[in-house]
Amino acid sequence: MVRERVTGLALGIDIGGTYTKFVVLGADGQVVDRQRLPTDDTAARRLPADVAGALDQIEARLGAVAAIGIACPGLVRRDRNVVHWMRGRLDVLEGLDWTRALGRSEQVHVINDAHAALAGECALGAGRGCADVVMLTLGTGVGGAIMSEGRVLRGASGRAGHLGHIALQVPGAKDIVNTPGSLEDAIGNCTVAQRSGGRFSSTADLVAAHRGGDADATRVWEESVMRLAAGIASIVNAVDPARVILGGGIASHAGDALLGPLHHWMNQYEWRPCDTGVEIVLAGLGDYAGAVGAATHAREHSA
Repeated sequence: MVRERVTGLALGIDIGGTYTKFVVLGADGQVVDRQRLPTDDTAARRLPADVAGALDQIEARLGAVAAIGIACPGLVRRDRNVVHWMRGRLDVLEGLDWTRALGRSEQVHVINDAHAALAGECALGAGRGCADVVMLTLGTGVGGAIMSEGRVLRGASGRAGHLGHIALQVPGAKDIVNTPGSLEDAIGNCTVAQRSGGRFSSTADLVAAHRGGDADATRVWEESVMRLAAGIASIVNAVDPARVILGGGIASHAGDALLGPLHHWMNQYEWRPCDTGVEIVLAGLGDYAGAVGAATHAREHSA
């Protein structure tokens, strides 16, 4: 049976560790409303009620929402609209039935946040017009997602696209999922103090010192970018995307300080059978990519 596409308002909600973002898409697929509220980790059990309250306010202003999508960290199995594995600050999400929590009669569709970010960028951002795309989100850790022939890969258990957990160095220290020498630990904010010998507590400070001519900061930063290039080259060989999108706080803050050395190292590492390298671009939707993707996902999977 052919599924009829929902054309009313679609709401995407992206649950983050610091903020929860809301985006409403109109019938034409464009953003008609967006907002955010703090995600209070000290009262995480209140999160579903806070989201329900924000939803009520949105519908009071804009009218009934036809489709709702939730983007959040964790693994979401293909056959279930619930996070079945989540560890960390937002473990309240594990096993949470969002349809019941929000008091909805229609299914609330759940998607991993990195998968949603890629879907959002392909709908309205830097991935438009491209059917084979990889996205890496560079922040505290390194998230990722893969679109192949127009479909975001999810895998049997929802692990597909966790590109931050590919191994770059063996033997090496294990990351949070036991991957030795991972891409996440090579460039994620979670290890910047360790990589800089305790000089810097954030990648933003490291990049600022690099821009200011600090030779030691430049060495640390460019080594991190070199490892990122090695990871991207390996991903390109495995997936063959036409475009790689870099999102997350590190990418948006570093900008050319990231792209310059990255292109240098890609020239050294990338296999280029067609004479041109993969296109590497910065994400276009900022913090709201996941919410846009969640709304798009909900609309596509609602009838």
